Amino acid sequence: MYGWLQALFVLALLVALHVPVGDYMARTLDGGRHLAIERRLYRICGVDPDREQDWRHYVLALLAFSVVSIAALFALLRLQGSLPWSLGHPGMPWELALHTAVSFTTNTSWQNYAGESTTGHLAVMAGLGVQGFASAAVGMCVGLALIRGLVRRSGTEIGNFWVDLVRSVFRVLLPLAVVFGLLLICMGVQQNLDGAHAVNTVAGGTQTLIGGPVGSWEPVKLMTGDGGGFFNTSSAHPFENPSSLSNALEILIMLIVPTAFIRTFGRMAGNLRLGWTLLIVVGILFGLLLAAGNLAQSAQTGTVAQAVGAQMEGTETRFGIPGSTLFGVSATASADGALNSSYDSFSSLGGGVLLAAMMLGEIAPGGTGSGLYGLIMIVLIAVFLGGLMVGRTPEFMGKRIGFSEMRYVVLYSLVSPALVLTFTGIAVGLPAGVSSMGNVGAHGLTEVLYAFTSSVNSNGSAMAGLNGNTMFYNLTMIVAMFVGRYLPIVFVLALAGRLVRQQPVAVTAGTLRTQGVSFVVLATGGALIVALLNFLPALSLGPLADGLLG
Repeated sequence: MYGWLQALFVLALLVALHVPVGDYMARTLDGGRHLAIERRLYRICGVDPDREQDWRHYVLALLAFSVVSIAALFALLRLQGSLPWSLGHPGMPWELALHTAVSFTTNTSWQNYAGESTTGHLAVMAGLGVQGFASAAVGMCVGLALIRGLVRRSGTEIGNFWVDLVRSVFRVLLPLAVVFGLLLICMGVQQNLDGAHAVNTVAGGTQTLIGGPVGSWEPVKLMTGDGGGFFNTSSAHPFENPSSLSNALEILIMLIVPTAFIRTFGRMAGNLRLGWTLLIVVGILFGLLLAAGNLAQSAQTGTVAQAVGAQMEGTETRFGIPGSTLFGVSATASADGALNSSYDSFSSLGGGVLLAAMMLGEIAPGGTGSGLYGLIMIVLIAVFLGGLMVGRTPEFMGKRIGFSEMRYVVLYSLVSPALVLTFTGIAVGLPAGVSSMGNVGAHGLTEVLYAFTSSVNSNGSAMAGLNGNTMFYNLTMIVAMFVGRYLPIVFVLALAGRLVRQQPVAVTAGTLRTQGVSFVVLATGGALIVALLNFLPALSLGPLADGLLG
């Protein structure tokens, strides 16, 4: 009962806060005057902030920014040993540095290393932290461009990428990070620039403790969908997450921006009822995942679970099953990838729930910006099916959804399953992939499937039984993360470019209503069916088989 009360409190607070945050984002991100500091930055970079771009120029600017970001972070990680605040850590090997650079630039933040023993303070603050903000802002830019494609009635422009990027960082992400960082520090999260120091333990021994700017890192990790832990154990470490209260706040931080972006969509579209409808769809999907996760983790299967009454292995006792399950579902459903327990120690079916949250396309509520455009893609599928059922050309927000538009939607929907299943098949079929598996059989397959699902969907969480720091997994994950992030973005922006040119059609009595119970059922069912059709065979061979055999 305590677990459900905790979840209801966090989610009720989330629903209450998403309204003012979403309204503020709608006001500050679209239109209005440029701030003085923004104008100076535009002049330095040679950007005309008042000149908008069509979708091709928008995507080229986005890709150029991302490639330069990867190169800059790669150089920083390689040269770390020669830079200040390295804490004595050498530069990363090239394959690990490239993997890490691609990982944080794509908002995945998969870490094939232990943070406290590999990266110094400069690499965290000037490298990983900067890309945490930038990669989240890129997702917000794409979401804004798609909204403009839907709401504008003529023309070819969908915004200015550089303006959207700067405003997302300086007007939304950075102010929220300051507020949440101060709250976490007040709750006991560590904040200093110390290195390692030895302390005497109660038992008379010594222990090495690592200091660092954890309090300022945590909101970046959680709010931006970054997910990478300052410490190897991430939010299970008491320096990152000291209490149940901080645990509840960290869950709220993970969910607030993706949820508020749904409100931003409703406000920019001039249709708040549609925004609430989409929020209900997201709430139903999240509730189903949370209920399934709690049931799986509370089941008393196996000798240890029967002895202690629940699946307590790998669970931080400060949070227990409810707090760990709520955190895990929130992290995988929001594309964050943080953890406060060991996901590899979840029950087989509990791990399957985390997989399912990512396989849904991370739309419940999904990543920062990416959750919204993923959700709209599912809505367009539902609109297309509903329009065909009533015998009319499908329409959404006055825009016709025909063959050309659905082509981009279908291509977007196929990227994730194609990459996940292809790379998983290659990994379990080659000795280089199998040699890193800490388990065999169904659980070993689940670990590999989880790794590539997390990589392709820009999540970054992992099951610790798989050793990802090998040449094979570093290189395959680089491709999976890069293609899984940017190819769907290209399809979304191409769709936005096509929609923005359309003149709106008149709404008639035969137009499919995108509000009400019927549409909620249609959209929710569409999300579940798309995910199940793509991944049910893999889930059957992995976590479902593991759970039944266990």
